[in-house]
Amino acid sequence: MGKVTGFLEIDRQEQKYAPASDRIRHFREFTIPLAENEVQRQAARCMDCGIPFCHGPTGCPVHNQIPDWNDLVHSGDWELAIRNLHSTNNFPEFTGRICPAPCEEACTLNLEDVPVNIKSVEQAIADKGWSQGWIVPEPATTKTGRAVAVVGSGPAGMAAAQQLARAGHTVHVYEREPKAGGLLRYGIPDFKMEKHYIDRRVEQMEAEGVTFHYGVDVGTSVSIEELAERHDAVVLCAGSERPRDPGVGGMELEGCHWAMPYLVQQNRRVGGEPEVSPTGDEAPIWAAGKHVVVIGGGDTASDCVGTAFRQGALSVTQLDIRPIPPLMEDKLTVWPYWPTKFRTSSSQAEGAEREFSAATLALVGEDGHVTGVKCARVDEKRRPIEGTEFILRADLVLAAIGFSGPRLDTYISQAGEALELDGRTNVKADTDSYKTSIDKVFAAGDVRRGQSLVVWAIREGRQAARSVDTFLTGSTNLPL
Repeated sequence: MGKVTGFLEIDRQEQKYAPASDRIRHFREFTIPLAENEVQRQAARCMDCGIPFCHGPTGCPVHNQIPDWNDLVHSGDWELAIRNLHSTNNFPEFTGRICPAPCEEACTLNLEDVPVNIKSVEQAIADKGWSQGWIVPEPATTKTGRAVAVVGSGPAGMAAAQQLARAGHTVHVYEREPKAGGLLRYGIPDFKMEKHYIDRRVEQMEAEGVTFHYGVDVGTSVSIEELAERHDAVVLCAGSERPRDPGVGGMELEGCHWAMPYLVQQNRRVGGEPEVSPTGDEAPIWAAGKHVVVIGGGDTASDCVGTAFRQGALSVTQLDIRPIPPLMEDKLTVWPYWPTKFRTSSSQAEGAEREFSAATLALVGEDGHVTGVKCARVDEKRRPIEGTEFILRADLVLAAIGFSGPRLDTYISQAGEALELDGRTNVKADTDSYKTSIDKVFAAGDVRRGQSLVVWAIREGRQAARSVDTFLTGSTNLPL
């Protein structure tokens, strides 16, 4: 805990944002960090609540020991705080920026709507750890002589690779894209997390003995069987990339796109990479001077909104089939779980129009190009209500309603029946061993559990590494 009476004496303070009129002119991060003394004051608000729901499975999937490092920050021991934070989380500078902070929803003080500002404290600890030179490579003192292949370099793959390298194994990461990071690099816009944070971690991991192989599409460039022959174990961390189809006519019209190619293209532009794939099968997608409609109400849809504004869209409208949620949740029936309530993201606050209880019926167009989105209001069962139809003007439509599972046209189809999938077409593996149906092959992160949070990806990568270490050596010292 922090100061005994801190939660009574200190008000919650949050990071401020640069004005929307300024931040939409660039793709850099725009949050204004709290001053160090204010971070310590916010950490001091952590109370002696008896049962810290914030770091249990309901609050923090990666099991950060939040009360402990809040107390350390309050007392000024930042170096021990970053060591504590790293004991559960390989990449706190990532989670401190892009995690939605279920820990704050689970905070006991959230019963009064003033939870500890856990996310800002976490980010501050990580940033100070880097600035002070406390975060350095931690290579293994002895090598096991075993080699592991990790497929995918998103947060799950990076966490698994780092843990396995520190356990003394020779680790090779195989990544389809030109750089590491997965959706952290190519899906999350730079205005939410700049990519030099990933580059810095890659340098640390390379110094620890991890070898990254870029431009390798497992299932095309190399098969799982070949990787298994060349390594003692394989860990699949390839993510969940197959977009969920909105099931409406007109997606073939020019100007209608899935959300992820749109976000990936812009991140490539910001990163100085070619904006389209090396095969050249994607046309550039641009929102400047257009009326944009985003179908979907989640984080990916919000990222599309912010990107469209920065590209110079004339208007952005976001469609959500769900009814407008309540402004406040019923604490006694929901807490400490993540509540459904009205939230406005920083991107939505930049000027988006939001339509709730709106079903997308069809995409309409002229001469092969989209001109509008036909919608209707829905009832409590999300069925369109006759007579409520309306059309939104649209020059660009982005479908962002989530993901159905991993790509099925690469290593999964290549492996055939040997690689068992679950009912949602994710790679089947349990959370004890993380073993798949193929010998020596493990799976973790979104490829196993489906689309989820960055904290779940890191957690699963760490736990899969522990299982692999046990599989290879008969025991493990990697943490639970």
